Amino acid sequence: MSRDQSDHEFLSVLQRQSPATVHVLCDAIGVTATAVRQKLMRFQAEGFVAREVTRQERGRPCHTYHLTASGVKELGDDHAEIAAILWRQIMSIKQHEVRQSVLSGVKNALVERFGDCSDGASLASRLQMLTSKMAEQGFDLEFKPGAEASDLPILREYNCPYHELAEEDSSICDLEQSVFSELLGVPVELSSCRLDGHQCCEFQVG
Repeated sequence: MSRDQSDHEFLSVLQRQSPATVHVLCDAIGVTATAVRQKLMRFQAEGFVAREVTRQERGRPCHTYHLTASGVKELGDDHAEIAAILWRQIMSIKQHEVRQSVLSGVKNALVERFGDCSDGASLASRLQMLTSKMAEQGFDLEFKPGAEASDLPILREYNCPYHELAEEDSSICDLEQSVFSELLGVPVELSSCRLDGHQCCEFQVG
Protein backbone atom coordinates (compact mmCIF):
# COMPACT_ATOMS: atom_id res chain seq x y z
CA MET A 1 0.00 0.00 0.00
CA SER A 2 1.38 3.42 -0.94
CA ARG A 3 1.57 6.03 1.80
CA ASP A 4 1.13 9.77 1.56
CA GLN A 5 3.89 12.00 2.83
CA SER A 6 2.15 12.80 6.13
CA ASP A 7 1.85 9.10 6.99
CA HIS A 8 5.53 8.54 6.19
CA GLU A 9 6.55 11.53 8.30
CA PHE A 10 4.36 10.34 11.19
CA LEU A 11 5.92 6.87 11.18
CA SER A 12 9.40 8.41 10.91
CA VAL A 13 8.79 10.63 13.95
CA LEU A 14 7.37 7.72 15.93
CA GLN A 15 10.43 5.64 15.09
CA ARG A 16 12.73 8.43 16.26
CA GLN A 17 10.80 9.13 19.48
CA SER A 18 9.93 5.51 20.32
CA PRO A 19 8.52 4.66 22.77
CA ALA A 20 6.42 7.82 22.51
CA THR A 21 3.33 9.16 24.20
CA VAL A 22 0.57 11.03 22.42
CA HIS A 23 1.83 14.25 24.02
CA VAL A 24 5.38 13.69 22.73
CA LEU A 25 4.08 13.04 19.22
CA CYS A 26 1.91 16.16 19.31
CA ASP A 27 4.93 18.29 20.20
CA ALA A 28 7.17 16.63 17.61
CA ILE A 29 4.72 16.82 14.71
CA GLY A 30 2.80 19.97 15.63
CA VAL A 31 -0.73 18.58 15.35
CA THR A 32 -3.58 18.03 17.80
CA ALA A 33 -3.92 15.06 20.11
CA THR A 34 -7.05 14.04 18.22
CA ALA A 35 -5.15 13.88 14.93
CA VAL A 36 -2.34 11.87 16.54
CA ARG A 37 -4.77 9.39 18.11
CA GLN A 38 -6.56 8.91 14.79
CA LYS A 39 -3.34 8.00 13.05
CA LEU A 40 -2.24 5.75 15.91
CA MET A 41 -5.56 3.89 15.88
CA ARG A 42 -5.35 3.38 12.12
CA PHE A 43 -1.76 2.17 12.22
CA GLN A 44 -2.57 -0.12 15.16
CA ALA A 45 -5.42 -1.64 13.15
CA GLU A 46 -3.01 -2.21 10.25
CA GLY A 47 -0.46 -3.83 12.55
CA PHE A 48 2.21 -1.15 12.12
CA VAL A 49 2.04 0.35 15.64
CA ALA A 50 1.80 -1.30 19.06
CA ARG A 51 0.72 0.24 22.37
CA GLU A 52 2.16 -0.55 25.78
CA VAL A 53 1.51 0.55 29.34
CA THR A 54 4.58 2.32 30.74
CA ARG A 55 5.00 2.97 34.42
CA GLN A 56 6.30 6.35 35.52
CA GLU A 57 8.16 7.42 38.64
CA ARG A 58 5.21 9.62 39.58
CA GLY A 59 1.56 9.49 38.71
CA ARG A 60 -0.41 6.89 36.88
CA PRO A 61 1.02 4.64 34.16
CA CYS A 62 0.74 6.02 30.63
CA HIS A 63 0.36 4.54 27.16
CA THR A 64 3.37 4.60 24.87
CA TYR A 65 3.59 3.63 21.21
CA HIS A 66 6.24 2.10 18.99
CA LEU A 67 6.56 0.60 15.53
CA THR A 68 6.08 -3.13 15.12
CA ALA A 69 8.31 -5.19 12.83
CA SER A 70 5.69 -4.66 10.11
CA GLY A 71 5.82 -0.91 10.77
CA VAL A 72 9.59 -0.84 10.39
CA LYS A 73 9.26 -2.69 7.10
CA GLU A 74 6.52 -0.32 5.91
CA LEU A 75 8.61 2.73 6.80
CA GLY A 76 11.93 1.76 5.28
CA ASP A 77 11.13 -0.71 2.55
CA ASP A 78 9.09 0.20 -0.51
CA HIS A 79 10.66 -2.49 -2.69
CA ALA A 80 11.89 -5.01 -0.12
CA GLU A 81 10.74 -8.12 -1.92
CA ILE A 82 12.43 -7.23 -5.21
CA ALA A 83 15.62 -6.18 -3.43
CA ALA A 84 15.69 -9.45 -1.50
CA ILE A 85 15.31 -11.49 -4.69
CA LEU A 86 18.13 -9.62 -6.41
CA TRP A 87 20.39 -9.90 -3.37
CA ARG A 88 19.85 -13.66 -3.07
CA GLN A 89 20.75 -14.11 -6.71
CA ILE A 90 23.95 -12.08 -6.31
CA MET A 91 25.01 -14.00 -3.19
CA SER A 92 24.28 -17.33 -4.91
CA ILE A 93 26.99 -16.68 -7.52
CA LYS A 94 29.54 -19.40 -6.81
CA GLN A 95 32.58 -17.78 -8.41
CA HIS A 96 34.05 -15.49 -5.74
CA GLU A 97 35.65 -13.10 -8.23
CA VAL A 98 32.43 -12.72 -10.20
CA ARG A 99 30.35 -12.20 -7.04
CA GLN A 100 32.76 -9.56 -5.72
CA SER A 101 32.74 -7.81 -9.08
CA VAL A 102 28.95 -7.62 -9.04
CA LEU A 103 28.92 -6.36 -5.44
CA SER A 104 31.49 -3.72 -6.35
CA GLY A 105 29.24 -2.61 -9.19
CA VAL A 106 26.26 -2.38 -6.82
CA LYS A 107 28.30 -0.29 -4.39
CA ASN A 108 29.46 2.06 -7.14
CA ALA A 109 25.89 2.44 -8.40
CA LEU A 110 24.68 3.37 -4.90
CA VAL A 111 27.52 5.86 -4.48
CA GLU A 112 26.61 7.42 -7.82
CA ARG A 113 22.95 7.57 -6.83
CA PHE A 114 23.60 9.45 -3.61
CA GLY A 115 26.45 11.59 -4.94
CA ASP A 116 30.00 11.83 -3.69
CA CYS A 117 30.32 13.93 -0.52
CA SER A 118 34.08 13.62 -0.07
CA ASP A 119 34.80 17.12 -1.43
CA GLY A 120 33.37 18.83 1.67
CA ALA A 121 35.80 21.09 3.52
CA SER A 122 35.31 19.26 6.83
CA LEU A 123 33.95 15.93 7.98
CA ALA A 124 30.98 17.68 9.59
CA SER A 125 30.12 19.40 6.29
CA ARG A 126 30.40 16.09 4.43
CA LEU A 127 28.11 14.42 6.94
CA GLN A 128 25.60 17.25 6.60
CA MET A 129 25.75 16.92 2.81
CA LEU A 130 25.20 13.15 3.03
CA THR A 131 22.21 13.35 5.38
CA SER A 132 20.63 16.09 3.24
CA LYS A 133 21.08 14.16 0.00
CA MET A 134 19.69 10.95 1.45
CA ALA A 135 16.75 12.78 3.05
CA GLU A 136 15.74 13.87 -0.44
CA GLN A 137 15.40 10.20 -1.33
CA GLY A 138 13.36 9.19 1.73
CA PHE A 139 16.14 8.12 4.10
CA ASP A 140 16.04 9.23 7.72
CA LEU A 141 19.62 9.89 8.85
CA GLU A 142 21.21 12.25 11.30
CA PHE A 143 24.72 12.73 12.61
CA LYS A 144 25.95 13.68 16.05
CA PRO A 145 29.37 15.25 16.66
CA GLY A 146 31.48 13.57 19.33
CA ALA A 147 30.96 14.83 22.88
CA GLU A 148 34.69 15.47 23.16
CA ALA A 149 37.05 16.80 20.52
CA SER A 150 38.72 13.39 20.30
CA ASP A 151 35.43 11.49 19.90
CA LEU A 152 34.30 10.24 16.51
CA PRO A 153 31.03 11.51 15.01
CA ILE A 154 28.08 9.11 14.94
CA LEU A 155 25.82 8.61 11.92
CA ARG A 156 22.36 7.30 12.85
CA GLU A 157 19.98 5.62 10.44
CA TYR A 158 16.38 5.31 11.68
CA ASN A 159 14.55 3.74 8.74
CA CYS A 160 16.82 0.99 7.45
CA PRO A 161 15.99 0.44 3.77
CA TYR A 162 17.25 -3.15 4.00
CA HIS A 163 15.60 -4.22 7.27
CA GLU A 164 13.91 -7.40 6.03
CA LEU A 165 16.88 -8.36 3.89
CA ALA A 166 19.33 -7.75 6.74
CA GLU A 167 17.38 -10.16 8.94
CA GLU A 168 18.06 -12.83 6.33
CA ASP A 169 21.64 -11.85 5.43
CA SER A 170 23.53 -9.29 7.51
CA SER A 171 26.22 -8.92 4.84
CA ILE A 172 24.00 -6.23 3.31
CA CYS A 173 25.04 -4.13 6.33
CA ASP A 174 28.68 -4.47 5.23
CA LEU A 175 27.74 -3.15 1.81
CA GLU A 176 25.93 -0.14 3.28
CA GLN A 177 28.90 0.56 5.55
CA SER A 178 31.24 0.54 2.55
CA VAL A 179 28.90 2.86 0.62
CA PHE A 180 28.91 5.40 3.47
CA SER A 181 32.71 5.16 3.67
CA GLU A 182 33.05 5.77 -0.06
CA LEU A 183 30.64 8.71 0.03
CA LEU A 184 32.38 10.40 2.96
CA GLY A 185 35.97 9.55 2.05
CA VAL A 186 36.76 8.23 5.55
CA PRO A 187 36.45 4.85 7.34
CA VAL A 188 32.93 4.05 8.61
CA GLU A 189 32.18 1.26 11.07
CA LEU A 190 28.79 -0.12 12.11
CA SER A 191 28.78 0.16 15.91
CA SER A 192 25.18 -0.84 16.71
CA CYS A 193 22.45 -2.38 14.61
CA ARG A 194 18.67 -2.74 14.65
CA LEU A 195 19.19 -6.48 14.24
CA ASP A 196 20.51 -6.53 17.81
CA GLY A 197 17.44 -4.77 19.18
CA HIS A 198 18.66 -1.17 18.99
CA GLN A 199 16.30 1.64 18.01
CA CYS A 200 18.47 2.61 15.05
CA CYS A 201 21.69 1.64 13.28
CA GLU A 202 24.72 3.67 14.33
CA PHE A 203 27.96 4.12 12.42
CA GLN A 204 31.19 5.54 13.81
CA VAL A 205 32.68 7.89 11.25
CA GLY A 206 36.35 8.73 10.79
